This record gives sequence, structure tokens and C-alpha cells, in this order.
Amino acid sequence: MARDARSALVALNRFGFGARGGASDDLVNAASDPRGFVKAELSRPDGVLLEMPGLLSTPALAEAVFAYQAEVKQAREAAAKAGAPEAAQATPARRSLSLDRAAMAMAGKEPDMKPQDSGNANATMAATEAMAPNAAKPPPQPLNIIQKTYRAEALARLQRAFIADCGFTERLVAFWSNHFCISANKGELARIWAGSFEREAIRPHVLGRFGDMLRAVEQHPAMLFFLDNQQSLGPESRAGQNRKRGLNENLAREIMELHTLGVGGGYTQEDVTSLARIITGWTFAGRQGKLGAPGSFVFNPNAHQPGAQLLLGKTYDDGGVAQGEAALSDISRHPSTARFIATKFVRHFVADDPPPLLVRRLTEVFQKSDGDLRAMTSSLLNSDEAWQAPLTKVRSPYEFLVATGRLLARIPDEPGLYLSSLNLLGQPLWSPAGPNGFPDSNAAWAAPEGMKLRLDISAQVAARAGGAIDPRDLLELVAGDAASPETRQTIERAESRQQALALLLMSPEFQRR
Repeated sequence: MARDARSALVALNRFGFGARGGASDDLVNAASDPRGFVKAELSRPDGVLLEMPGLLSTPALAEAVFAYQAEVKQAREAAAKAGAPEAAQATPARRSLSLDRAAMAMAGKEPDMKPQDSGNANATMAATEAMAPNAAKPPPQPLNIIQKTYRAEALARLQRAFIADCGFTERLVAFWSNHFCISANKGELARIWAGSFEREAIRPHVLGRFGDMLRAVEQHPAMLFFLDNQQSLGPESRAGQNRKRGLNENLAREIMELHTLGVGGGYTQEDVTSLARIITGWTFAGRQGKLGAPGSFVFNPNAHQPGAQLLLGKTYDDGGVAQGEAALSDISRHPSTARFIATKFVRHFVADDPPPLLVRRLTEVFQKSDGDLRAMTSSLLNSDEAWQAPLTKVRSPYEFLVATGRLLARIPDEPGLYLSSLNLLGQPLWSPAGPNGFPDSNAAWAAPEGMKLRLDISAQVAARAGGAIDPRDLLELVAGDAASPETRQTIERAESRQQALALLLMSPEFQRR
């Protein structure tokens, strides 16, 4: 029975978001057929897609941003003419979210004041409130279309992760979204497009072909904006000659270094420059819509570098947008890409030091199946190494917070409290510090400072949950017979149910996957 419980723990933690509380039988169902429990999500048609009322397409969101920006500009100009310089410079205030309110949400309690944004704490406001806690506070600022959209997208993603049986496909989405990351902090377009990018370029392809995902990602306006390809002009193109501007190699470099071949994957700086030339003209239509619907991918021939290009030893004739698509197709099939993707995939789901034989097997599957991600994913689930390896990886902040909410059976109806906690723990949603995404190792997430913050959150979640929940019952949902004697003893000896719940949330059975 203990062996079945351990396999169930692997199914729920390594491949999913953990067991759900309430009336859930997740651990029992996973124990009866661990591999089948995880694989079940792969067989649901369109189960990975996220289509909900109010979630708009990228072009529709672009039009909303452009309209909002025009309104702000008009308001500032009117304020300036009226002699109100302060109003002309005003921007929507960002209100902070406290750790206590984040804990209240995960414990199912209503906070005193709903948060208005996911930004960092406002130090001046905090200091003022500390010195005069009873002073009247300014009313919350209304959300603009960019903030509303970001929060709606975040809530949809969170709710899908909370209600999933296992959560494996949502884990796949999170993995590929981080692999092909953008940053919502790049600007207003990036922030409003962060969710639609994931919905349109990532989700449809996580169980499809890698080459199709690669093309969808690199042609998506969010990625083009994030890595400045709309600014890249072929030096000999009409626009390049008129504007005296040249190449921007950001997108080409990250395609090769981070998205496909990897460092040491056999490319040179000359290859980066060649790819940058090949994808000049890949852009998105602006607010005037001269090249297409605003916010849609377009090819601008006036910005494209003319002529054939030599890339990775192969010559690509100038065929407009088809030249870049052919180059991406070949790069997606390169042996270095297969090896790089397989290694990163195994490192994420199994161990920081991925088992070499498992990496080799997934590399071969990737190559022989023409980058079929369903085939590679199935090969991972069918491997004994993935099920026998110890649960040594520490959950990321996102995985930890989702697992906590699932265990307490709290489906969020408001995202700000989770967004605040993600900021606090160092993994702000869709906002990594660079194009390499968030780290995926224990060195990043098991550091003492981060674990101390998790303990603080766990303690306050437990305090807000009160004594109505028996942590011993939750331990059976989390691990069953796979729970260690040390964890059982720690929970039994806790001074209160609140302390026991906090200790459960910090236990190896809950923190590791």
C-alpha cells in the first residue's frame, strides 16, 4: 500500500499540482492507476485550451490599448491646457497587497479591501499608514483596461489549475510558457498580451508539434514586441536605407540560444546575424492598421533584408516571410534542438541532474517523431526513471501557491492576492527578469530566504483558516501512507491545528515534487 501511495504522490506532485481538498479522492484515484491518472488529461480533446467569456484575441486587445492610450493622451493634453501640470503627469496608482490579505484568500476569508493591482508595495503609502494607522485612506484607484485584462487572464489561468484533476496539462502549459517567455513588465502591450500569448501561441501546441509551436511563438506580436523585432530593419531594405537603421538581433539570438539549439548547439555569431536578416519584416500592425488589423502579425517587405542568406550551412533563398518560416522549420528539426529540449523537459519534471538515459530516450523520440510533443510527453510518462526517481525538486512559488489553494479547496474568484504572493516569492506571473525565464532548480527555489517567506505565508494561511480544518486529515489527502513518520510526528506534536497546518504546508511531502 505504501508503494501505491508513493506512486500516487509522484503522480500528483511530480506531474500535477497536488491533491485537492474537500470531497476529492485524488490520492485514491492516483494510487489505483498512477500513470493512467496522469495520462487521462492527455486524451481530453481541447482540454488544454482556455476559452472563456471576456478573454479577447491579441488584435482586439491591441485596439483596446491603442484606444486607452489615446484617451490618456487627450486627458493629459486637456489638463495641461487647463493649467494643471500635476494632473497632466498623473498615472493610475498601484496599491500594494499585504501578505496577510494573500493568506486570507487562500484560507477562504474575505480581505478587508480588495486589491487593485499586482504591483509591488508602495513604500511611501506603507510608511504613512504605519505612522497614522487611523488616518483616512484615499479610495482605491479604478483599474484601467490593461490591469483589468491582466487580472482576468491571471484568474482564468489560476482557476483552470485549481479545478484540474491532476493538473498535468497545466504544468505543461507553465513549462512551455516559461521556455518561450515574454515579460509583462516590458510595457502596456506586453502586459495586456501576456495571457493571450499563452492562450494563442502555447496552449494549442503543448501536445502538438514543436515546430508549429515555434512558428506560432516567434510570429506572435507579444514575442515580436518583447524582443524588439518590430525595430529590426534590413540594412539594404527600403526602410533601412531611408531611416539609416539596421538589424536588431535580439529575437534571432534568443531563438537559437534559448528556444531551440541552446548554448553550444553548433551555431555562430554569423548564424545569429543571418537569422536576424531572414526575419526582418516580421512585425505586427500598429494603431493605424496600414499593414493589417492592429495587433496582428504582418510581414513588412519594406523592412525585409533582400537576398539569399546562409544559415547553419544552408542557403535560404529570399521568399519573403517563407524564408524565415523555412529557417525555423529546419532549426526545429536540428539534433541540437532535440537534445536541448529533451534535457530541459526532463530537468523540469524529474531532477535538476536529469538521468542521461532518459534524456537520450526523449531526444530520440523527439527526432524520430518530427518534434511530436505528445509523443515525447508520453515517453516521459512511460519511463520507469520518471516514477522511480526521488522527489527532490522543490515546487516553484506558482506550484506551491496553487497546491496550497487546491488542498484547502479554495477556487479563487479574485487573482490579486495570488499575484501579490507570487511577487513576494520572486516569481511574478508572466514577468521573468530576462528572456531566459524563471529558474528551474532547487538552487533558486530552496534558498533559505525563499523558504522563510513560504513559512510566513503558510503560517498566516493556517491562522486565517482557523481550527476548523484537521491537518491530520489533510495529510492523508496529501500523501496517505507515503507520509514519513517524521512528518506525522511533527504534525501530531504541534501546539495547535493552525501550527500543524503550517507545518504540513512546509513538509517535504508538500514542498517537493
